[in-house]
Amino acid sequence: MQKANQQKTWLEVSKDNLLFNLEQFRKRVGDRVKIMGVVKSNAYGHGIEQTAEIIQDKVDCFGVDSIDEAFHINTNKKYTLILGYTLIERLDEVVQNGFHQVVANIETLDKLDQITKKLEKESYIHLKIETGTSRQGIFESDLDKFLEYFKNNEKLILAGVSTHFANIEDTTDHSYAEGQLAKYKSAIEKIGKVASTNFIRHTACSAAAVLFPETYFDMVRLGISMYGMWSSRETQVSATQMGIEIELKPALTWKTKIAHLKMLSAGTSVSYGCTEKLSSDSKVAVLPIGYWDGYDRGLSSIGNALVGGKRCRVIGRVCMNMIVIDVDHVKDVKLEDEVVLLGKQGSEEITADEIAFKLDTINYEITTRINQNIKRIVI
Repeated sequence: MQKANQQKTWLEVSKDNLLFNLEQFRKRVGDRVKIMGVVKSNAYGHGIEQTAEIIQDKVDCFGVDSIDEAFHINTNKKYTLILGYTLIERLDEVVQNGFHQVVANIETLDKLDQITKKLEKESYIHLKIETGTSRQGIFESDLDKFLEYFKNNEKLILAGVSTHFANIEDTTDHSYAEGQLAKYKSAIEKIGKVASTNFIRHTACSAAAVLFPETYFDMVRLGISMYGMWSSRETQVSATQMGIEIELKPALTWKTKIAHLKMLSAGTSVSYGCTEKLSSDSKVAVLPIGYWDGYDRGLSSIGNALVGGKRCRVIGRVCMNMIVIDVDHVKDVKLEDEVVLLGKQGSEEITADEIAFKLDTINYEITTRINQNIKRIVI
């Protein structure tokens, strides 16, 4: 007999939905193009270890932000690319563990050159080209000094060359992205003249993977869409206008339980600051979650939770570890009833996009800011 869930709050990660989303993109990009499963930032809040285990047989490699995240990938089946910066003093760990590393400054490459010679071990490098995002990136005019290292040290392996689009998902005008793509192609052509062309070319994020086959090259990097969320409303609109049919199924459900029930009289103030008073006698429920858990304080008096398949509004301010919701309209509500903060219950659904709209932010932030200490359960 299965033991009942003893968590006050937990996340359920749908294996079926993750794999369904990946299959959508496999059909979209074809068998020739590799797929990187981007699991940085605790797999966009879904749990890096759980997600990596689910998708390991459906992706060609993993993408993480840091070396610490790379150590959470508990599989030797695929390589892991560190997309973010690694401190100079930790680059030896990158080489020792066979991680691939994005490189965008000469100091990092120089240190990797020294380490490979000392350890007599190969280092797998993905050069990042600056095309207009103005973050990490090597200007084409500086490429020659980077490429010299590969000429002089056969242990330095040019495993990939990438770039990242700045404005491909926030607009329906993709002229800026087209300009970035042209700069990337120019850099690739220059690299190909002086180095081996046996490297993986990759530029496409989720939005590009949906919209533009010309960005696929050898590999696409699937992030937000792999988890069943659209990169942006504009991406979804563009896909519709272009006749592209891709269904995405959210993989994450955030749940908690009712921790307290009480009747309050009309005129009673609720929560800190007395920011809200009840307009009528009401039954309320206390939920054992708050902004420490990642339930944003901006949802005070405007957030919703699902109880018994019905929407229940947050009353008053979100506290550090508790919120209060109105359950007066929910029949037969009782202590420790299951509550959905994000996801479906019955015919109702609260999406990351809905919450993001209320907070004037993006769906990425809603899921990635859920406290990583909260238990993730694969279903």
